[in-house]
Amino acid sequence: MHPFALLGLFLTVTGLAGLGYCVLQGIRMRGKNLPPEEIHARLHRLIAVNLGSIALSALGLGVLVLGILL
Repeated sequence: MHPFALLGLFLTVTGLAGLGYCVLQGIRMRGKNLPPEEIHARLHRLIAVNLGSIALSALGLGVLVLGILL
């Protein structure tokens, strides 16, 4: 297996783990009785993590395909 494929696999799995973290945090937030301002602030931080995770996962898939083709 090409090292790029392993790197791509690692990046993809890390991005998916970040997405799982976002889902879990959203579910936990739902169960708490937080004021709207606190929910708003937490969601803004969670959106940044979510977008970063999606970007990392997409980059990982691209590197994985490159590693498979090489």
